[in-house]
Amino acid sequence: MAKVLGINAVFHDPAAALVVDGEIVAAAEEERFSRRKHGKRPLPFSTWELPELSARWCLQHAGIAAEDLDAVAYSYDPTLAPAVPAHAADLHEDGWEGLRTLFAQRAPLFLRTALPGLDPAAVEFVPHHVAHAASAHLAAPFADSAVLVLDGRGERASHLAGHSRQGRLEVLCAQDLPHSLGLMYEEVTEHLGFLRSSDEYKVMALASYGRPSFLPELRQLVAATGDGGFRVDHVDWAGFTKPVQAGDEWTAEHADLAASVQARLEEVLLDLARWLHQETNEKALTMAGGVALNCVANARLAAEGPFEHVWAQPAAGDAGTALGAALHVAARLGDRPQPMVSAALGRGFSDDDIEAWLATARVAHERPPDIAEVVAQVLADDGIVAWFQGRSEYGPRALGHRSLLAHPGHARNLERLNDVKGREPFRPVAPMVLADRAHEVFEGVVPSPYMLFTHRVRPEWAERIPAVVHVDGSARVQTVDRAEEHLVADVIERFARRTGLPVVVNTSLNTAGRPMVDDPRDALECFGSAPVDVLAIGPFLVRRPREMAREAELG
Repeated sequence: MAKVLGINAVFHDPAAALVVDGEIVAAAEEERFSRRKHGKRPLPFSTWELPELSARWCLQHAGIAAEDLDAVAYSYDPTLAPAVPAHAADLHEDGWEGLRTLFAQRAPLFLRTALPGLDPAAVEFVPHHVAHAASAHLAAPFADSAVLVLDGRGERASHLAGHSRQGRLEVLCAQDLPHSLGLMYEEVTEHLGFLRSSDEYKVMALASYGRPSFLPELRQLVAATGDGGFRVDHVDWAGFTKPVQAGDEWTAEHADLAASVQARLEEVLLDLARWLHQETNEKALTMAGGVALNCVANARLAAEGPFEHVWAQPAAGDAGTALGAALHVAARLGDRPQPMVSAALGRGFSDDDIEAWLATARVAHERPPDIAEVVAQVLADDGIVAWFQGRSEYGPRALGHRSLLAHPGHARNLERLNDVKGREPFRPVAPMVLADRAHEVFEGVVPSPYMLFTHRVRPEWAERIPAVVHVDGSARVQTVDRAEEHLVADVIERFARRTGLPVVVNTSLNTAGRPMVDDPRDALECFGSAPVDVLAIGPFLVRRPREMAREAELG
């Protein structure tokens, strides 16, 4: 019966999560509070920049004081860091050992400063990849599973392959740095003109426009080694294409390079999965680490891999290690971690809270008898809806709580939404579909509540929902189960009655360079600055003045 706070702080996407008696009570990323994308100031490895705001909110939400915590699980173990890392090669080994010791001593003290009353002795260091692994195998709905973690880097590795039985993890293999599939993908992301360590999903989208023409060369440089690990040799990206500089246009060769890297990543993942299946003979594979956010690779793994079930942590990036560290320590303290049943683990606001924000902002609003009915009509009339409902999502995907919604039947809505968000024109938007009708429209993994797999759009539907069909005929689908998301299901059902389409466009409620909207003020600021038709916030509806005038005219 333990109260465990998880903390991710060392790398990117700082976050906090709270597990009480084995149950996930709260989890949130610091960026949603600080309003800085990925949570940190633009400094490399700003280790001491703790997720103070999200950690305090987790405790406040549960009514727990810092001194009441049984443990604080920190998702990095400084004792596992290499003796002299490559980026500190000019530092004597004794000096680096001193820094590792200093880190181990100071991190608990910094946490006590951030959380007054905390006993520094309650802080435990959890290895980065063990935390990733725990966020998968302890949160997934399987008692036993094979476990695969892939990201850029941890203390000294970039990968973990393991076997979880009744919540206990046996590590079967770990790939040491500098070999890293995540860092390889980061490198090509930077070469193609995007932000390293945050824009990899843009490369995944660009890949659909190209052909894997550089795949033979990459197969010589990146390969599984047959023993559960892999190698990534030095890649001269400029030998394939010129780097994209600010103001440059992407060419067909750039798209071909993206397609080649994506294809090779998928091939190596399949090799690693086959080895892991042979070692574990499990039916289920659970995944975490930033590479597990690659929904195209996940879909291929599910379709062609040896496992019957593939489950990826919704917050698979470093933010998820806060949850994983907390679950890992809770299990060590004797609790039985409960499966993760929803990603809606962040802040929520009462109707009174929201109405107070609207009054403070002096925003004209209404409270219709049925918000879902009104929103369905706005969507059917081809309006764009800012949708703010319930608790915010943990992880990078908008899953119907902090979303922009639109009509999927008009191809121009992809351009409209990318204009609203200030995004690149090749970026797709996603469909939300009623779970019991998903197989009518899409081929692939169902259910898919966390938008972590791509699906083929059935040919007879592709022309009916063009806004959500990517150039390669795929879509990143979120299935909606009425039992779990009744309000979103209401909107989709009523939209379907009006249009015949059981699908609604969903993309995150934010604009370029900004974190996803989290509190009512964020929602009002976004609505005020973006060309969105209505804001549905809790039970309230805010219309643009022209929309109100149009309603009066029609009435």
